[in-house]
Amino acid sequence: MTRATGQLSEPKSMHDRDCLHRFLFEHLPIRGHIVHLDAAWRALLEQRDYPENIRDTLGEAVAASVLLAATLKFDGTLSLQLQGQGPMHLMLAQCSSQFGVRAVARYREVIDSRDISVLSGHGNLSVTLENDDLSQRYQGIVPLSSDRMAQCLQGYFEHSEQLPTRLWLHADEKGVSGLLLQRISEDTATRRGAGHVSSLLDVPPVDIDDAWARVQLLADTLKPEELQRLTDRQILRRLFAEDDVRMFESTPVFFRCRCSRERVSGMLKGLGAAEIRSVLQERGVVEVRCDFCNRAYQFDAVDIEQLFTTGPAGSSPSVH
Repeated sequence: MTRATGQLSEPKSMHDRDCLHRFLFEHLPIRGHIVHLDAAWRALLEQRDYPENIRDTLGEAVAASVLLAATLKFDGTLSLQLQGQGPMHLMLAQCSSQFGVRAVARYREVIDSRDISVLSGHGNLSVTLENDDLSQRYQGIVPLSSDRMAQCLQGYFEHSEQLPTRLWLHADEKGVSGLLLQRISEDTATRRGAGHVSSLLDVPPVDIDDAWARVQLLADTLKPEELQRLTDRQILRRLFAEDDVRMFESTPVFFRCRCSRERVSGMLKGLGAAEIRSVLQERGVVEVRCDFCNRAYQFDAVDIEQLFTTGPAGSSPSVH
């Protein structure tokens, strides 16, 4: 990590693309994250041809999922999902605790709007956190109180019991970027090393309120093209030149789909032998295409028979 006194010092690594940078204000209970996805975003879109407004809305959701996941300690997947009856009836962006991302959008028609409420037909936006072992699942509903993703999520944090949080998001065909600021408790700041304990305790609550308002106003001056084009060091220096900021080493963010032949086999078994054999008889092959990566999995007659063959003593066969 790098420490700043008065201004941000030169980081050890300037590879700001396809990574997440965490940063902390030394003398304030405020932390932040910056994320940029270039190659990972192109990989996510490789087999897709979304309309521009749907593509950019999906990109903002991907950036938001990474930024939100970075604020949590968990082993699992964070999902940001929009569902409704509108032109874009489904949008899902997921980020794992290892910062593997995947996303998909479904749409019925193309309209000239970037308002997520209009796109979804005044649908539902939710944040879901699920452990890998499925032992725990938390879901929060995000009111569609604005036309853009960042403002809706701000309202979600304002009306929930979570920490005050602001996001700035940008997406286009070149990449996606996002900035998150979050006001944290003094206990959390102390545990995470955000500044000196004595300096935090010496700051009156009213001054912390003023500082939180000030850093938000400064971040509001960041233009979308600056968020996309500037390095993380330049962004922090551009916004918070008068503050002492500590930036940590970057964490890679990458495209990763969790589909596999084993998962598809399990899904087919769940549908039942009669339905799957009916599809096989009609088409000659059963093909399942992944919604996220567009990879196709094909099963011929031999595969299907092996899938539904009963093992010894009536046991079900294992999926390998």
